[in-house]
Amino acid sequence: MAHYYDIDEIIVEEELVSAVFQKAANGVGILDPSAETNSVEQGSKVELPFWLAHELLQRQAVTINVPACFNQKTRKEIQADAPCVDLRSRCPYFYELGCKLAPLVGDRTIGSLLLQAFLSRYKEVLSKAHTAASTPVPKVLTILTKEETNLYETAQSSMAAFKKWRMGGPRFQRASVLGRKRKPTD
Repeated sequence: MAHYYDIDEIIVEEELVSAVFQKAANGVGILDPSAETNSVEQGSKVELPFWLAHELLQRQAVTINVPACFNQKTRKEIQADAPCVDLRSRCPYFYELGCKLAPLVGDRTIGSLLLQAFLSRYKEVLSKAHTAASTPVPKVLTILTKEETNLYETAQSSMAAFKKWRMGGPRFQRASVLGRKRKPTD
């Protein structure tokens, strides 16, 4: 974990991913709800939190499958009209999970998918943040990922600060350095 105490990092690590056991494992039957014994057989497909799947992958005990939020249907929707795709319902931490997952699954197209989605949605998010009325929860927020929501809120607060400044805030501030008298040089 890059930021150990960051709650968003913890939540990203809790996202479920599909993993296939490459080796039989005893004492972990609780991971497989369909298991009748306390072991998981080789080839069993199990939904695991990302942090556990990552650790098991490093031990070569599992392989990780690409989650449904990065499937072909999502890719086609992003290519067609990225700003309208509801990424929050698919994975609230779409970008963060994709960045962590791409090197592990060996799918090089995930990186380009993330870049394409973010570039397509970035302009729209900022545009809506600057033009949205001050409603409590605009409709656009219901489809944005956590990172996009943070971007939206930052853009709105920036616009509010700009409007406050424009409507009568201090235009110029005197630098503290300019208020001092210089000593005459000989």
